[in-house]
Amino acid sequence: MPTLLHAPVAGPASAAGPLMQLIYASRPFGFSGDMLDDILLAARRNNRRDGLTGALICRADLFLQLLEGPREKVTATFGRILRDDRHMEVSLIWSGEAPARLFPDWDMMDDPARSWMWNRDAVRAGAILQATSGEARAVFRRVAGEVASGIA
Repeated sequence: MPTLLHAPVAGPASAAGPLMQLIYASRPFGFSGDMLDDILLAARRNNRRDGLTGALICRADLFLQLLEGPREKVTATFGRILRDDRHMEVSLIWSGEAPARLFPDWDMMDDPARSWMWNRDAVRAGAILQATSGEARAVFRRVAGEVASGIA
């Protein structure tokens, strides 16, 4: 298990301009605990610098991430992810304006994908590509609720 599970790192809770949220899914290439730690350390550093917050749901066959912050910073970060060879089959699930951050105190929260989400067979069968934007947003609202209530 990665050593950085559930380590909150306070980040900026607001930024100038409208708040954008973006959700994407990808398959990890060469997944390991060390790789995940490297991704999280870089994400937390860069997100703090750029005024971004969010959450990464991860396991060996799945990355599902929500980024939130200023539009230009979110889109620049997503561009870097698209070029990152640790991500395969990157799929944009949703992007748009949001009234508030779901993860205002997290530069990047990481969370293992649990049983109420897609199992490995469902992921292999394309569940992520078939998920609606509403379903993906509901996943992150659920994780944010668990964080707020101390479950996660």
